[in-house]
Order: sequence, then C-alpha cells, then structure tokens
Amino acid sequence: MPAQFLHGVEVLEINDGIRPIRTAKSSVIGIIGTAPLADASVFPLNTPVALIGEPRKAALLGADGTLKDAMDDIYDQSLNGVGPGPVVVVRVDAGVDEAATFSNLIGDTTAMTGVHAFRAAQGKVKLTPKILAAPGFTSQRPVGVSSIAITNGGTGYTTATVALTGGGGSGAAATAVIAGGVISAISITKMGYGYTAAPVVTITGDGDGFAAATASTGAVANPVVSELTGIAERQRAMIFADGPNTTDADAVTWRGDWGTARVYPIDPHSLVWDTTANSAVVRPSGARAAGLMSVIDNAKGFWNSPSNHIINGIVGTARPIDFRLNDANSVANFLNENEVATIVQQDGYRLWGNRTASSDPLWAFLSVRRTHDMINESVEQAFLWAMDRPFSKNLIEDIARSVNAYLARLTQVGAILGGRIWLDPELNTQSTMMAGQLFYDFDNEAAAPMERLSFRVHRNPAYYEDLVQRLDLAA
Repeated sequence: MPAQFLHGVEVLEINDGIRPIRTAKSSVIGIIGTAPLADASVFPLNTPVALIGEPRKAALLGADGTLKDAMDDIYDQSLNGVGPGPVVVVRVDAGVDEAATFSNLIGDTTAMTGVHAFRAAQGKVKLTPKILAAPGFTSQRPVGVSSIAITNGGTGYTTATVALTGGGGSGAAATAVIAGGVISAISITKMGYGYTAAPVVTITGDGDGFAAATASTGAVANPVVSELTGIAERQRAMIFADGPNTTDADAVTWRGDWGTARVYPIDPHSLVWDTTANSAVVRPSGARAAGLMSVIDNAKGFWNSPSNHIINGIVGTARPIDFRLNDANSVANFLNENEVATIVQQDGYRLWGNRTASSDPLWAFLSVRRTHDMINESVEQAFLWAMDRPFSKNLIEDIARSVNAYLARLTQVGAILGGRIWLDPELNTQSTMMAGQLFYDFDNEAAAPMERLSFRVHRNPAYYEDLVQRLDLAA
C-alpha cells in the first residue's frame, strides 16, 4: 500500500491463508420427459425447473406422459430418513410419434432445448444435474440406415448430393466422398428412424450420372442416450439408462452400443403398483435408481456405490432375474459381467451392479468415476478467490495447502485412499509464470467397491486330536 502519514492506530486486514474446499453438489438429479397435461406456467417446455423436496409441485406435471411417474419413483427413495436431493425437471412436447418425441428430447444445441436445457440449469436455477435420466426413452434401438455401399463410382464428379427415399422410415441423410472425380464412398450423417426396408439411394451431381449405391438398415444406438452423453461429459454427470426390458441377450447387445463411463446401464424394468389400474404395472427402473443414487450421496457420500441397496416402491421385476450370491452362472451375474446393472430379490429388491459402460477398465466402476468427478470439480470451483492475484510465495503455498487439507479430509472419511499436491519445476518456468500461468499436480485414488469376496476353506484332520484331548471320561 502507498506510504501515507498517520498519527494513530490502524488495522490492516491480510487475506493470506488457506481456504476450505467445499465439495460440489453431487446429488442433483436431471429428469427429462413428457407431461402433456402439465401446468405450463410452472413447467414450461424446454426449461429447467427445480424441485427441492416438493412432491405437491410435482403433481402439477399431470398424470399423462412420463415425468409424473418418474417423480413418484424418485420420491419413493430414502435411506435412514434421508431423501433424494434436488431434481431439475425438463419437459418436452410429446411428438406425433416416437421419432418426433425423440427429436424433441434431443432438442437443439444452440437453442438449449431438449436435453441441452440441462446446460442452462446452473444459470436458471443454480443447480447442475449430476444424475441424468430419461425414463421411457433410453431402451429403444431404432432401425436406421446402418451402411451404404457404392456399386458404381461414376466419373467426372466435383460435386454430388445423396438422397435417401422410401423404406418406411425418415430422417436418414448421407454425403458423398469424391476422389479423382469418382464417388469413392458414402458417409452417413444421420441414420434416421423407423425403417422397415432399405431406402433407395439417389446420387445427383455434375458427373456422368452413373454413380449408384445401395443402403442397408439395422438397429442403431439409442438417440437420447447418445445426445445425453455429450451433456454428461460436459457436466461430469452420469446417465442412468434403462435397457430394452426384453431378454438378457438383448440387454447385453444394447449395452454394447456404449463405450463411455458416463452411462450406467440398468435392466430390466420394475413392477410398480398402480393405484388407478389397481394392479402392478411395468415402469422403467432408471428414475428409481437415480433417486437411490441421490439418496446415497446425501446419506453416505458420493463415493459410495448404489449397488446392494434396497429400491423402494417396487413389487417385482418385469422378468425374473435368477440370483444366488455364490453363483457365477446366475442371470444377475451374467448381466453384471457384461456391465449391465440389474435388480435382484434378496431380503428386498436390490439394485445389483457397480459397472459403467466404459471401454476403459480404469473407469469401470460407477463410484470411482463419480468420486474423481466430484473431487476435480470441487478443486476447480474452490479457487475463484485466487484468480488474478499477483504471484507470491504466500499465494502459491496457500493454494497447495488448501488442496492438501481437502484431500486429507476425504481420506479421513474414506472417500479416497490418499492424495497430495506438488509443483513440477519443469512446468513452472520463468516464461510460464511471466505469462500468468501456474501448474500444480495432484493425485488421489478413489476406493473401488469390494465387488468380490472370496473365502478359502481348508480341511484340517488335526482337530480330531483336539477332540480326543478334550474328552473327559471320568464321569
């Protein structure tokens, strides 16, 4: 501070020192779906709306569509008196058919409609969803155009367009790849939806007009999960995705569409008692699993797996799931081995399965992925106070000590096995620091869930000798 004459006493406030790091909120659920009878003034289309323990507000979603049931499923979950965290609801219009509804769910990136409304949640309702679900819209594998084979490349082409017509579906699109005047390949840009036969491929352009190709159709990955994956990566969130609810083999095939740790596959659906129908009805399990995950975050901590916890409010599963705790050949184990979580009956109906759809074994476990997500985000959010301050010994040390204190606290509560922070002098050079950049390295390791417990039992005939020695024949 500038030198200034003072005949008196003053207090100079020094803001050096470590700051506590606050863990990012992990229990926020994001639900997207339809509710045609909703109160539009409370739940406008394509707008994130926050529900913080408000079942009565959720009733304004109306009985039709998927959102009211999803909210019931979430609010059914509790553990030791602790309920789920806040829910961000996004309502989309129900289309004239399933394909149109999918388009509404996928929405528009620039307009932030459909699933992209979750990106606007922080700005609108001060919440970032970390547990995403779209009950009723993640299990389908639509039939689209899966490949296009060139039968005649033609000659003399500099430009060409590709049209796909017929086949009973819609939405497929493709572009021509031209090399040396020849159409060498057709690249599919949109697979389309609902095809019952292969569409006709028509190629037009400035060439000789003989270019031709044939299309093939096949089941494609679920479009809603595909679009949600980008949102989940950006927001460090997990997608609780319902499988096809048909057969075990179909569930494994459906899971094979994903190779990301952001997807937590669940199959089959659940049986839930419907008070209007006065009978058990089939409902997707994803919303209940999402609610359970949120409850566990609040009751136990974000580093805990939802597996082996009771799912409230269900009376069965849509198809029987064979399960024995020691049977590697049970249906439940088959699904888990193929990274599909399921629901088993063992002292109640339990979510059973720890694994994501990750193709990288490093991120196989749901709880491990989420733990590192929360730590990374918490550290990022904690240092707004440090930005744009001048470099100093105190500043550099305060940042490091704040992170070390946070990692020590997480180690103490069992969230991680350990962690520490350090500076690499090879990165923090004179030029990088003069440019205003500081590099820290820190490590930590989330505790994996104990997925397998093995006891090795041994025979020991020597106990017969102990038996003889303990005999008392005097009586």
